[in-house]
Amino acid sequence: MQVLNLMREFELQKMKESETIKDYSDRLLSIANKVRLLGTQFADSRIVEKILVTVPERYEASITTLENTKDLSKITLAAVLHALQAQEHRRLMRQDQVVEGALPAKHHAGGSTTNNQSKDKGKRKNFHLSGSFTCLAGSRATKAHEARSSG
Repeated sequence: MQVLNLMREFELQKMKESETIKDYSDRLLSIANKVRLLGTQFADSRIVEKILVTVPERYEASITTLENTKDLSKITLAAVLHALQAQEHRRLMRQDQVVEGALPAKHHAGGSTTNNQSKDKGKRKNFHLSGSFTCLAGSRATKAHEARSSG
């Protein structure tokens, strides 16, 4: 009876919009491992199927690529998770770049509104953002961005 309840719980699982691939797969694996501990066979291919069918539409491109390039009957759980996590990571990185570039910067030296990086490479410049915010650009800002990106 306990196995049947766990199987039903597994079948009812769907990935939430706010959930990561890792969190969702951990949830599915937890249920699968409970079933296995009770002595019932539970193939990884069943978890692969479940993930491919229940992830949100934003993963459709990765799933289509997997379907076109791999034999889904032989694909490993690790390969599916890796592909979906890679897309998730790229999407998050893209969102990060959009947020960082959201505010237009104006350079107020000599009335010019452009940032001539070839002449001023390595020099510090003050940029005035809309409102009263001022951003100091230069080596410290670049290093801070690189540290955030690598971490």
